[in-house]
Amino acid sequence: MGKIFFPQFKNGKDGIEIHPGLTILDYAQKLKIKINAECGGIGKCGKCIVRIEKGQENLNHLTSVEKNFNLDERFRLACQARIIRDTSDIIVYIKEFGEYEILKYGMERKVEICPSYKKYGEKVYKNGKEIDVYRGGIYGIAIDIGTTTIVFDIVNLENGDIIGTVAKTNPQIIYGNDVISRIEYTMVNKKEKKFLDEKEREKKLFELQKSVVDLINEEIEKFNNEISEKIYQVVVAGNSTMRNIFLLIDISTLGKIPYEPKNPESIIKKNEEIGLKINKNGEIYGLPLIGGHIGADIVADILASEIYKEEKICMLIDIGTNGEVVIGNKDKLLAASAAAGGAFEGVNISCGVGGIGGAIKEVKILNGKVYYSTIENKYPIGICGSGLIDLLSEMLKNKIIDKKARIKNGEFYITGDIKINQQDIFQLITSKAAIKTTWQLLTKIYPVDIKDIDKIFIAGGFGNFINVESAIRIGLIPEVDKNKVIKIGNGALEGAREVLLCYEKRKIAEEIALKVKHIKINEIEKDFDYLLAENMYF
Repeated sequence: MGKIFFPQFKNGKDGIEIHPGLTILDYAQKLKIKINAECGGIGKCGKCIVRIEKGQENLNHLTSVEKNFNLDERFRLACQARIIRDTSDIIVYIKEFGEYEILKYGMERKVEICPSYKKYGEKVYKNGKEIDVYRGGIYGIAIDIGTTTIVFDIVNLENGDIIGTVAKTNPQIIYGNDVISRIEYTMVNKKEKKFLDEKEREKKLFELQKSVVDLINEEIEKFNNEISEKIYQVVVAGNSTMRNIFLLIDISTLGKIPYEPKNPESIIKKNEEIGLKINKNGEIYGLPLIGGHIGADIVADILASEIYKEEKICMLIDIGTNGEVVIGNKDKLLAASAAAGGAFEGVNISCGVGGIGGAIKEVKILNGKVYYSTIENKYPIGICGSGLIDLLSEMLKNKIIDKKARIKNGEFYITGDIKINQQDIFQLITSKAAIKTTWQLLTKIYPVDIKDIDKIFIAGGFGNFINVESAIRIGLIPEVDKNKVIKIGNGALEGAREVLLCYEKRKIAEEIALKVKHIKINEIEKDFDYLLAENMYF
């Protein structure tokens, strides 16, 4: 019996036995190998490109879907390349192979150190009750579980020092680049076109959860062999889907009207339920959710930005696959989500890529010539979110696209082989319009005039890298004095760290989740579709 090998990866070097009927993507998922399958394996995004080094004779012919992507000889889409015979080994190389450039840090404000776990004498106490002997340290972990990335701090709970930060691509990306794909993975058997029963859903949910837990455990082990016994508390932030997957809470309700989560309140779980390599007396605390599309990451953002303390009205924008906007002050806070999609993260953009090495991240057009820089200064392989925002802004400034987002000549080249076309522009302005319409309508509902907004906090890794002037020019964020715009970095991670260090912050986070009013703007605004269409223009 032949095997399939993925030589770029530790998990794939030894290969796995092949069985006719499965796709290359199926094998990558079995081996927990990172492969960009943004559309969840339906052949729509064209990002799961692999090179077949050996064993092409075992595969089906190029499918009609693959023919749309003008693939060179020996290249296939992993989701379409199905093994139909077993006559030899198959060797596969993944084209888009690299780690995302991930924002590791928040504002790291000084926080009063008052954790649940403390040392008295040579014992460790939890909220005044003895639970363990002192093992030379008391640590905790603050985790921001994003759809695309996972970042966590290991924190010394005795003095507040961060002893290590880890940033990795979320391994769940092999199941799809957005939360909808992952919700569907736990609900539907696409091959047999049927809904899964409860037992099958639980199995799929555990598979998604374990992929993240395994990654975190591997990284904990890299610090040293003794650190796991000193870790007593974990605080988890993330959007509603990511948080509930990690805590093994059914996510099927997030895929059905009215799209609300189970257990939105803060959750405490014993580690034996979750499986992290921490002290047996430790606990996992999941920050509360505000609503179906306003998750624990936004609670953490609000905590870190301190918008909930502000006298004047401020705005917070977290730009991502699901953009979120919060508006208000200490008296009143409203929040809404924007179905922005993944265009600004490279999804469905012909030359779009995530924030990996070689991605174009900055663009300038001067006298008709394009200047750019790439992540890690590598040879350009595509263009990521911050570069796409710059590109739109520069094309608008130089009249390469008009106010109605029409591009001259149908396409525009950034390099000799990296270009943007009219369909790409459409995807980008659709995402931009979703975010703009959200903050625009929140100012109407609150109500407040843009000129009276005191500060605009920009949260998240992607938001931290954007050029503010470019974002204002294309209408992604409100047109204000750029000095009013404050980038708070990874607010979700910072908020989780503050809760980890101070028990009082946990109470504040829970109060925030109850205080914020979740607005479903598309349901209450009769002209929503009209405004969305209007905001696609510049």
